[in-house]
Amino acid sequence: MNVLTDNFAAFRDGFIKTVELTAFSSLLALVLGILIAAFRVSPVPALRVFGVLWVTLLRNTPLVLLFLVVTLGLPALGLKGWDSFWLAVMALGCYTSAFICEAVRSGINTVPVGQAEAARSIGLTFSQTLAQIVLPQAARTAIPPVGSLIIALTKNSAIASGFDVMELGALQKQLNADAGYNILVVFLWIAVCYLIITLTLSGLFRLLENRLAVAR
Repeated sequence: MNVLTDNFAAFRDGFIKTVELTAFSSLLALVLGILIAAFRVSPVPALRVFGVLWVTLLRNTPLVLLFLVVTLGLPALGLKGWDSFWLAVMALGCYTSAFICEAVRSGINTVPVGQAEAARSIGLTFSQTLAQIVLPQAARTAIPPVGSLIIALTKNSAIASGFDVMELGALQKQLNADAGYNILVVFLWIAVCYLIITLTLSGLFRLLENRLAVAR
């Protein structure tokens, strides 16, 4: 217990940084995921091709490699001055967006085609049909897998500790080097912190799923 009490400030700061990293990365992933899903079902061929390339490339790229591309590749291209936290948000958000795109697209595919045809028959554009008719219904199906992906993103955020982001994953190196605590005890408390975050997210998505459920 003294590992936690003696280093409460460090655990608190790491916990907050992990929550912030998860929140901003999730927001980016959701925005990009929904946008790319719209591209994938778009009537414009160029947008569909872009969506396929985005998903194929990111789903088949290791996350660590994407971190390296963002943290080392962008400065090499002259895009310097980015904080390591925001680079981690970019890497996590873009990576997860490819998976969220497929979850949203699967939800879109569950909506009967006749509803989109009816919307077009009354003069709605593609974007209006998608935003007002299709996506609200697709959300009911997409929420459970999206929730699982956000929880996976939370755990993937530990990779950011290797790229100068002082979140929970970086605590074990700091405490082991500075104080020489038992590494198993440090890992136990870090796991408890991650468990609190993931259980909270699971509860939130379960509540959202129940709110949007269709009565049968």
